[in-house]
Amino acid sequence: MYVNQPLHEKKSKKRGLLWKIPLIVLSLILVVAIAYVIYVFVDYNRIEYNFDVQPQGGAELSAVKTDTEYTALTYNVGFGAYTPDFTFFMDGGKSSWAESKESVIACIDGAAGIIDEHKADFALIQEVDFDSTRSYHVDERAQLIGKFPDHSSAFAVNYHSPFLFYPFIRPHGTSNSGLLTLSSVNIDSALRRSLPISTGLKKFLDLDRCYLITRIPVENGKELVFINLHTSAYGTDGDLQTRQMTMIFDDMKAEYAKGNYVIAGGDWNHDFTGDSKFKLNSATPKDLESLSWCAEFPADLIPGGFSRVTDYKSGLRPSTRNTDIPYSPESFVVTLDGFIVSDNVQPDYVDVVDTGFLYSDHNPVELRFKLK
Repeated sequence: MYVNQPLHEKKSKKRGLLWKIPLIVLSLILVVAIAYVIYVFVDYNRIEYNFDVQPQGGAELSAVKTDTEYTALTYNVGFGAYTPDFTFFMDGGKSSWAESKESVIACIDGAAGIIDEHKADFALIQEVDFDSTRSYHVDERAQLIGKFPDHSSAFAVNYHSPFLFYPFIRPHGTSNSGLLTLSSVNIDSALRRSLPISTGLKKFLDLDRCYLITRIPVENGKELVFINLHTSAYGTDGDLQTRQMTMIFDDMKAEYAKGNYVIAGGDWNHDFTGDSKFKLNSATPKDLESLSWCAEFPADLIPGGFSRVTDYKSGLRPSTRNTDIPYSPESFVVTLDGFIVSDNVQPDYVDVVDTGFLYSDHNPVELRFKLK
């Protein structure tokens, strides 16, 4: 015989069910979070410390001549995302992906056009993506190399990161990015050197970093050694930055001691001149001191026999904009990119190329030089 449940019992069961729903949702979120942490730990690996890179292509020239002017360009192409209106979530902006696949291709084509326009014999290019969520899996390596069929090339993966589930609406995803060196003279050999990164649990938040050493024959039997670099930025403490710089400079000293010619260029993630952030912006020095990603360049670490090339033809110009807002006169700008050369390299000209940040959040830096 069926007996109706009392009304108060029905309400009690309903209240019990309502309490269980948020607990179930929270449990599911916790399970997903734990699974993601396990994934990050399992997927984590550092690229081999010293990794020989096989140069590609065959430039017609077999050796660099002394007392002959050459042009080098360093350019961080910003994974093809940074049109002037692009803002990046890690800088306080909005976007985690480039606007579109077509936009990525157009930006990389534009950057290649700048390199070609300046007739760069050597190009040191940073933040070149391949198979990355944020750049729609465009192979920017192949795209850039294809624009310079008469150049030799060497490519090293700078970092590869697990899938980042943030921002939640449009996750940044998986990133694979590297350093590309192009040369109109045949590259003899290339080596990827891993930089120090954070230790302990912080290493899971710090991107793998490296620099790419390429060796190019000189007609006098020596070598022209290019060091293409992109040091750490986000969340990096001063001690780690010092260790990265010290390692790079130690290798530069060793090459110079052999009698080789050394040119290091790239995105140093330091205020390259030491004072550009103060000279190029209206904010007070106190307001700018907290910007650790553009701390003053540690000039005291530069070894003897080397110097920064900062005698800019057009005066001080920014090589980088902050991407918290679209590019405008109010944007924070600074000079992060540049070249350091050994004393047996004669710099005849250097300038930051003013592109209006049309294709990247960086402007390229052009160096004309001779080997003594």
